[in-house]
Amino acid sequence: MGERGLQSSPLGSPAADGVGATENMATAANTGVEDLDRDTQIPLVPIHIVTHAAQLPVEFLEPSPERQLIIGFDCEGVDLCRYGKLCIMQLAFPDAIYLVDAIEGGDVLMKACKPALESSYITKVIHDCKRDSEALYFQFGIKLHNVVDTQIAYSLLEEQEGRARTPDDYISFVGLLADPRYCGISYLEKQEVRVLLRQDPEFWTYRPLSELMVRAAADDVRFLLHIYHKMMKNLNQQSLWHLAVRGALYCRCFCVNDNEYADWPPIPPIPDNITSEENIPEEEILSVLNVPPGKMGLVIGRRGATILSIKESCNAEILIGGAKGPPDKVFIIGPVKQVRKAEAILRGRMLEIY
Repeated sequence: MGERGLQSSPLGSPAADGVGATENMATAANTGVEDLDRDTQIPLVPIHIVTHAAQLPVEFLEPSPERQLIIGFDCEGVDLCRYGKLCIMQLAFPDAIYLVDAIEGGDVLMKACKPALESSYITKVIHDCKRDSEALYFQFGIKLHNVVDTQIAYSLLEEQEGRARTPDDYISFVGLLADPRYCGISYLEKQEVRVLLRQDPEFWTYRPLSELMVRAAADDVRFLLHIYHKMMKNLNQQSLWHLAVRGALYCRCFCVNDNEYADWPPIPPIPDNITSEENIPEEEILSVLNVPPGKMGLVIGRRGATILSIKESCNAEILIGGAKGPPDKVFIIGPVKQVRKAEAILRGRMLEIY
């Protein structure tokens, strides 16, 4: 199928450019996804390339408590972060996948999506939200809100089942898809796209979108709703609260600004149904530590030894901006006491440096 045939309008309406909507009824075999489990029934849905807001469903553009939605969500771009370039935003609905073209549609299209991405009435299911959120915030002023991060959910489910996670042991999206408990598929095309990205980092900027680009972008969200439903039925009430809190904290993690996130939505409070005299969950927070310019390497330690030792001694996530930045900040997420413990160790390390 050629690129022209992949472009379409919202379901049930004529295409904006006068061309009828064309469905991409790709099967697991020709999307680069193989070994689909017999019990995994993923509906074959059309893929729509969106360059104008009118091509998106009204219930997405106009969030409402009466029409709450759950959608799969992802972004593609060049060096996706505050300084990179967000090129495509993928939205997976039960009946269609929409590829929002941020290059062709520009600020006008992204501005039209802002209410939905910030809405409490639309749940965005995403795998590892941090850099996507950062790109949306700094490039378009969008504060991504109400996410279910499947990377976080996976860790919580592992903890529920008594499997301890080692520091920096995060499940990749390819690894999640391969897990037979959630999908049980091999995502072969992902490796092909990674090779192309290494050869040409501008891969996602080219227009018109090639069939491979459309297929790869769609496959990154095609299975998220299926995974979401499988995960949600197994998460207990306390894990669901942790999932909501950590999703909110990870969304704002790299979006550090001068007002300490005062303009972001509040963090979900501890619900009454998970508190008791024997079990009172501790509030979770995000702390941002400033590191003197040029000293991050000393703070991290040789081959990350210092940070790794802190992670092993504290029940907290410690994140570094790295090459994508921000370069001189350490982000700590977790229960208050554990975050304060990690802060104290890091500050002690900085004092040793001087």
